Amino acid sequence: MDSITHIAIGTCIGEAFFEKGFGKKAMIWGALAQSIPDIDFIASFWMDTAEDLLAHRGFTHSILFALLIVPVFALTAEKIHRPHNISFKRWILFFAAEVFLHLFLDGFNNYGIGWLVPFSNQRFSFNMLYVADLFFSIWPAIALLLLIVLHRFHRWRSVIWKTGLLLPALYLLYCSYNKYQIDKEVNKQFAKQQIPHERYFTTPAPLNNWLWYVVAGNDSGYYVGFRSVFDKTEMMKFTFFPRNDSLLKPVEDHEDVQLLRRFSQEFYTVEKRNDTLLMNDLRFGQRFGWQNPQGGFVFYYYLQHPEENDLIVQRGRFSGWNKNELLNYMKRIGGL
Repeated sequence: MDSITHIAIGTCIGEAFFEKGFGKKAMIWGALAQSIPDIDFIASFWMDTAEDLLAHRGFTHSILFALLIVPVFALTAEKIHRPHNISFKRWILFFAAEVFLHLFLDGFNNYGIGWLVPFSNQRFSFNMLYVADLFFSIWPAIALLLLIVLHRFHRWRSVIWKTGLLLPALYLLYCSYNKYQIDKEVNKQFAKQQIPHERYFTTPAPLNNWLWYVVAGNDSGYYVGFRSVFDKTEMMKFTFFPRNDSLLKPVEDHEDVQLLRRFSQEFYTVEKRNDTLLMNDLRFGQRFGWQNPQGGFVFYYYLQHPEENDLIVQRGRFSGWNKNELLNYMKRIGGL
């Protein structure tokens, strides 16, 4: 989830817990608490790219971190705002709601989140929501602006924070339904087309929840395709990408290769581009893959030139977009 959405949701929760009794200070605490797990961005200042990929949404997004940071926030707020009539239990519940909701919401994206770090390296992802979805974020953002502008005794404040939290919750239910329908249809296609796979995932294509990106396969390679909830044709077209593990043999003992394999959850392919060896993480999609099945993947890592990997998760995702490409994208969302 993007930072602005976390801040907006945090302020709505602050208003929900304290409303008129604590003024707008609760909104500030809510924004801070919702943002604290993302403090892991500082790791990029000293870690190399491969390490930083796993540090992000790692320990600071774990249950252990939440259990440690919640009482720290509660003790700090309780001390700063003395004298007050707010119980310590209420402080704990407030900050727990903020931090744990951040961890829960980040699990809806496809990046993966380490809820069990440091006890397990397993990453969790519901793959239900694109990291930036206007239809999810617009309501808490509007609520945030209104709560800032209106005075703290305004009669509409209660309606505003409820709307800022309820509508995104309803949208998540709608996304869950879309996910269920897409998975059901995709599995029918796997069986009908006899597509071999040991693992698969479906996740929304950029900025929407109607067109879904599908990847399925095993250690030999992956089948990639797209499915819209509005598709009328039953048949899906898949493009096969060999995994090419043999290309990794000269570098398979390198630490960055091991970290990238773990980060990708085995959804990767390897390719030669000119004289450079690339490792693709398939989870983040293709550039214009819905109209160009052979399109390159958004995430690729230069194994032989690691110094060129400053930005890799969204590398070139929106380069080449123009009015025609946007219209084609909207047409594909509308179904075949």
